[in-house]
Amino acid sequence: MGDVLVVMLHEDVQAQTIQKKNEVVEISDLSNGNALGYNFFGVGKELGLTTTGQINLNEEQVKFLNNKLHKAGFKTSLEVDKAPSFVVGLVEDIAKHPDSDHLHITKTNIGKETLQIVCGAPNIAQGQLVVVAKVGAMMPNGEVIWPGKLRGVESDGMICSARELHLPNAPQKRGILVLSADTYHQGQSFSIG
Repeated sequence: MGDVLVVMLHEDVQAQTIQKKNEVVEISDLSNGNALGYNFFGVGKELGLTTTGQINLNEEQVKFLNNKLHKAGFKTSLEVDKAPSFVVGLVEDIAKHPDSDHLHITKTNIGKETLQIVCGAPNIAQGQLVVVAKVGAMMPNGEVIWPGKLRGVESDGMICSARELHLPNAPQKRGILVLSADTYHQGQSFSIG
């Protein structure tokens, strides 16, 4: 956003505290003091950033930000997350949601783990290969996927449609993107950009 780098570590909470030191702002959870994120002012040129929107930082850039944090007196250290945010998942199990006539509870295997994801797509079915936005993924519209509850049932990620992924020629109707087993396999990273 302009020359402000926003680093999100955790989901937003209602009660927050904000602390500014030098050109760094820390946003923390008021109830437990955990850092929710940081705003770094005026670092775009030093980091070589030329675009806006979601940016994947490399290890050298994160090292630079950690140096800024520590010089300002903050104790948190940022880490490079090399794991893909979007992966291919296999819908291993599907059950009706107890409090909805259109939601389903899936057990979706993304390779190294199986996630419980609540999905409202009318075409969701067991055995499908689908695109999963993992917790922490930023969707093309800027929305960040956080763990949550849909009508009282926990959901850890999102099964995506082609439209939500802003894929070219995406159908403009409801329904998840179903992938071909000839081209994709569970656990594989899925590129959206």
